[in-house]
Amino acid sequence: MRGGVRYLAVLLPFCCLLFLTPPSEAGIYRYEDANGVIHFTNCPRDSKFKLYIKEGKEDGEGGNLLPIGYTKDSNRFDHLISEFSGKYQVDFALIKAMIRAESGFNPYAVSKKGAKGLMQLMPGTALRMNVVDVYNPKENIDGGVRYIKYLLSLFNNDLRLSLAAYNAGENLISELRTIPPYRETVDYIRRVQSYYQSYQR
Repeated sequence: MRGGVRYLAVLLPFCCLLFLTPPSEAGIYRYEDANGVIHFTNCPRDSKFKLYIKEGKEDGEGGNLLPIGYTKDSNRFDHLISEFSGKYQVDFALIKAMIRAESGFNPYAVSKKGAKGLMQLMPGTALRMNVVDVYNPKENIDGGVRYIKYLLSLFNNDLRLSLAAYNAGENLISELRTIPPYRETVDYIRRVQSYYQSYQR
């Protein structure tokens, strides 16, 4: 009997925590502290965190979750696209097409694989391109344009191979020297090329 009482004494606090913790919506929560540092979590333990991205709300382009109240503006980042496409001599229409396919012009987009921001930079790629804040549109576009410029150079300006490398990884494409039979990659190339043609007009 003593063992049973001891077991209840240990279990009871956890049960209380379970029932006292207010239910919350699934998603990502955001909080900005007094020093201006922004904190994100998917499991808020403090009422200061407010729902920022609700799970399941997608942008219809890259399948990324959108911030609460976010409204798309396909021309919002044109000045940055123009700045860096000119700086690195990459076609403006191509960069805009990639951003549309990657994030739907959502600077806070996060993919299921961990790619982030407008041009969906993976952590390793962001590090290579010296991008400190992937959610900063200027830094993200700068890094993304420099990366696709590098890939175009690596694959002798073959746009399809360069886009495949951007999507599936440069090491894989360097080894295969062809488009991999991945539906995601094939669809990505098709979408970017379609958007590219429309922006060229």
